[in-house]
Amino acid sequence: MSEITFDDFMKVDVRVGKVLRAEPYPEARKPAIKLWIDFGDEIGEKKTSAQITAHYQPETLVGRQVMAVVNFPPRQIGKFISEVLVLGMPDENGEVVLVGPDHPVPLGGRLH
Repeated sequence: MSEITFDDFMKVDVRVGKVLRAEPYPEARKPAIKLWIDFGDEIGEKKTSAQITAHYQPETLVGRQVMAVVNFPPRQIGKFISEVLVLGMPDENGEVVLVGPDHPVPLGGRLH
């Protein structure tokens, strides 16, 4: 694994947001959920598609705080534009478990 500098780390803008809305995305190549996430006044609402169906149902995600990279360019996922990358860790089967704060924090807060 190659080392990076602190300046390299600072280029990745990881923020906390709150899931406002979540819907199944059956048209995706792999099962996914569409998310609309509020990142506060500075960034606003962004949307994404996440392959998180092993552990989550759309209705259980609304109101949850999640971490996401907010400075990637938008990416076309089927007929849906993904604007951020929600972060997660693999469980023992390789399925995504979302990453988020363990206490409520202000929306838009940057990881440091």
